[in-house]
Amino acid sequence: MADDHNSHDLMRYDLMAQEALRGVVRQALEKAASPQGIPGDHHFYISFQTRAPGVTVPPELAERYPDEMTIVMQHQYWELSPQDWGFSVVLRFGGQPKRLVIPYAAVTRFHDPSVPFALQFEPAPLAPTHAAPRPTARPAPATAAEPEAAKTPDPDKPKIVSLDQFRKK
Repeated sequence: MADDHNSHDLMRYDLMAQEALRGVVRQALEKAASPQGIPGDHHFYISFQTRAPGVTVPPELAERYPDEMTIVMQHQYWELSPQDWGFSVVLRFGGQPKRLVIPYAAVTRFHDPSVPFALQFEPAPLAPTHAAPRPTARPAPATAAEPEAAKTPDPDKPKIVSLDQFRKK
């Protein structure tokens, strides 16, 4: 029988694998940032923790999505800048451009439904709530950016969707 201490993963292969797969997200975003943009019918649903360390979202979005947010990158995104640590991108919310900064460690899901291809990651440890105080006002009512409220989506508005249908049950 194997020694008990040999069965513990002191190398943390699970964390190494997660880091390697986050490299796939980085490479996909690098292709999307090229002058040609996202090729063919590819498009990305990227879910991330809004309170994870290093995440920067406008206060009104942080209030509306205090835990997790999903962005869709297809035709309308600007200033996409993938780096080794994460990426920044400008998307329109309510017709207004907003810059998001998202470390790869905050990404919880990456999905390209055109293929289909999906990755799910372990959530990053959240930042303490005292480090990034959240507004106390009530969240804004649902808008066309949420699929539950949208019957005919406006192509000029970002799509924020739930990927619950893709989760393993």
